[in-house]
Amino acid sequence: MLSIHDNEIMSYEVDLKKNQIILHTQYKEAGVIRNTNIFFYDVLVHFFQNELSGSILFDIEKYDVNLFIKRNNDLLKKKKNYCWPMSYNTEDELAERLIADQYCYYAISSSYGLNGWVLAKRYDICC
Repeated sequence: MLSIHDNEIMSYEVDLKKNQIILHTQYKEAGVIRNTNIFFYDVLVHFFQNELSGSILFDIEKYDVNLFIKRNNDLLKKKKNYCWPMSYNTEDELAERLIADQYCYYAISSSYGLNGWVLAKRYDICC
């Protein structure tokens, strides 16, 4: 897989109909520019913050959905009555459904600017 470390996020697209997110990034070094797109497929929900011009990616790491529930417990409690990220009764039920549906928790970290996460079934990096 291509490296995205130190890529600048130029723009991103959220396609709610296709359940897809695309991060358009660019890496510049010694006069060479490499454009890279990061695709998230079968997206259930996402959360981005600190969207700034010049945002620089550090990494995208894949984690188990149980860590998603642990890290976002307050957000889940706050939005549960709004069927976010889906309708569920208990956190255990939510975890079971996310695992059964093969969702993964992708944490986006940055050196500067945009960071957050995406719950999706897979992601891919391509030129």
